[in-house]
Amino acid sequence: MTQFTELGLAEPVLKAITAEGYTTPTPIQAQAIPVLLKGQDVVGIAQTGTGKTAAFVLPLLSLLATKPSRPAPRTARVLILAPTRELAAQIADSVRAYGSHMRPSVAVVVGGVKPGAQIKAMSRGVDFLIATPGRLLDHMDTKAISLADTTAVVLDEADQMMDLGFMPAIRKVMAAVPMKRQTLLFSATMPKPIRALADDFLRNPVEIAVTPESRPVERIEQAVYMIKGNAKPAFLSELLSADDMDRAIVFTRTKHGADKVVKHLANDGLYAEAIHGNKSQNQRIRALDAFKSGKAPILVATDIAARGIDVDGVSHVINFDMPNISESYVHRIGRTARAGKTGIAISLVGNDERAYLRDIEKLTGKSISRLDPPAGTALDLSQPEEEGPHKQQRNGGRSRPGGGGGGGRSHARSGGGGGGKPRAHSQGGKPNSSGGGNGGRKQGGKPGGQRSGNGGGATPAAARSRGSWSPASS
Repeated sequence: MTQFTELGLAEPVLKAITAEGYTTPTPIQAQAIPVLLKGQDVVGIAQTGTGKTAAFVLPLLSLLATKPSRPAPRTARVLILAPTRELAAQIADSVRAYGSHMRPSVAVVVGGVKPGAQIKAMSRGVDFLIATPGRLLDHMDTKAISLADTTAVVLDEADQMMDLGFMPAIRKVMAAVPMKRQTLLFSATMPKPIRALADDFLRNPVEIAVTPESRPVERIEQAVYMIKGNAKPAFLSELLSADDMDRAIVFTRTKHGADKVVKHLANDGLYAEAIHGNKSQNQRIRALDAFKSGKAPILVATDIAARGIDVDGVSHVINFDMPNISESYVHRIGRTARAGKTGIAISLVGNDERAYLRDIEKLTGKSISRLDPPAGTALDLSQPEEEGPHKQQRNGGRSRPGGGGGGGRSHARSGGGGGGKPRAHSQGGKPNSSGGGNGGRKQGGKPGGQRSGNGGGATPAAARSRGSWSPASS
């Protein structure tokens, strides 16, 4: 088995990797790092949670270690573009951790906060500039930063970054970078229309595909409830009251829908925080910190968070609203079962979302198990389907993932969400959830954490109490 010491990484980087407790690279790291160290362009495709960030951060740090020059004022040696503020912050954390023995200068440039501190950080020149496209363009317009000395560009979560909604900003940024550069694209998916756009930015790239495109990791148990839209809120509360719900992320299609779900859960004694594009940067940081610490065991999010949340021990992902872009499903459920652990993904499918489910199953090549919702709430599948909140569009007309993302100029939009609040009774597919899951949550939520024996995911079927949930126990 390949070890990090065999990949040609610089000694300071190897020391940091050892300090972080890693010895063996993931498949995407083992394949990408040697190629990147040679200075070649790369398209890297790997499922979410497989170590894509380290796959480009480690070799870029190593290349900088061989050229220990100081950047000129208001310039950046490496530019990393990310679709969301949260992802940008987490990439910066990785650069600092793996560069702890090098101490590279790092600036994070995102919307939603005052620009003064960002301008000051860039004024000295930085080794790593990690940015969302809109705010970066703002700083470029005011001459706060120049990309004339940038030698490497990374587009992280490239399929979302290459979505046509971000293309104008991406093209302006790339036009300001020297032609002689190294360009890297890393993502969990790379649909063919997006790949064609990516080809404009790369020179003879090496393509590294560790897993088939858009195939959710096998360690995630997936299940679907075909349920009436107005029964979703009450059933969601039942699911979240199960006592094996250590830490759950609930996805909605809209920002308003996320806030609505949080209020509903609060009325049922369940503490949740919301994160979406209408929240300020400080609000989003506080919500993520509460979720990471376990103070808030439930995080309700739009798709803005699907690619920016890297939290250990997420036991469940629940799609309260189905995504109208099929690839988003892969990213959503990829928030669980990370780093070799197991997890559970539950989807609540209304009558106007049945087409979205078919698209997801076509994309992933897998039929998702159907379970019976509580009595009286099941869809009548013999009735005509309603049109979805947003028809999925392809090849230049795709609806963009929800939530506002980059800040500054490029904003992603979303629609749908919500639903009424009639009472649902625990019959059929969902076991009685009165077995103790509610108590701790009503007092502010039990701390999330890694469950012993199963890697932080679902409890084995034989060991579940009556208040637990998983496809196996339904």
